Amino acid sequence: MSKAPKISVLMSAYNACSDVGNSIESILDQDFEDFELLIMDDCSTDNTKKLIKKYSNIDRRIKFFENPTNYGLTRSLNILLSNSSGEFIARQDSDDISLKNRFSTQINFLENQSFDLCVSRAIVKDSDNLIPNLSYFLPKKLVFKFKNPFIHGTLLAKKTVFDALGGYDENFYFSQDYKFFLDCINKNYNIKYIKKPLYILNVTNNISTKHSRDQKKYAEIVKKEYKIYENIFK
Repeated sequence: MSKAPKISVLMSAYNACSDVGNSIESILDQDFEDFELLIMDDCSTDNTKKLIKKYSNIDRRIKFFENPTNYGLTRSLNILLSNSSGEFIARQDSDDISLKNRFSTQINFLENQSFDLCVSRAIVKDSDNLIPNLSYFLPKKLVFKFKNPFIHGTLLAKKTVFDALGGYDENFYFSQDYKFFLDCINKNYNIKYIKKPLYILNVTNNISTKHSRDQKKYAEIVKKEYKIYENIFK
């Protein structure tokens, strides 16, 4: 019986054939190699499925899944989560890039220090700009009132965190990451935010820009819930 991998990486892709190959390769090129990469094709209408299957035939660490219809990111991630076997869960978006030392850097904090989750800053794709920039230096609880201060794609967390929360909240078709981090704050989980960027983030023509109105609508719900939480625990 083979040993379970240390990290399970969750990636969901929809019509991402122009980017998903580079995204997959950035995971396969990690200097920390003890992982499985679970990839969901969310009923793409382009060549995304074919490309993912090609990579899964090359590297046994890749596990391919497909939805019969377009379920969206939240439900897709929960399906992948239920099929994961790692001690830690990592996120990776299908149009982003993880730098080579991402996992080795992050897992050091979770295994050797008292942190439950780890995220990092990112470099904006095709630029030298860091994200977040100035807001990184503000208190995270203050920033959280106005926006999600954490980049979802950079997440590495203990599997026990997801187990305790029951995965992602499927009531949130969008802004599921904002809600997830709120749930983590409510549970008093310790979050390590690495100043050094470990990720290259695509900020054009992605889910946030394509569905900005819906993202904002769901984000407002999180902000209202956070305000209630703040008032209770002052």
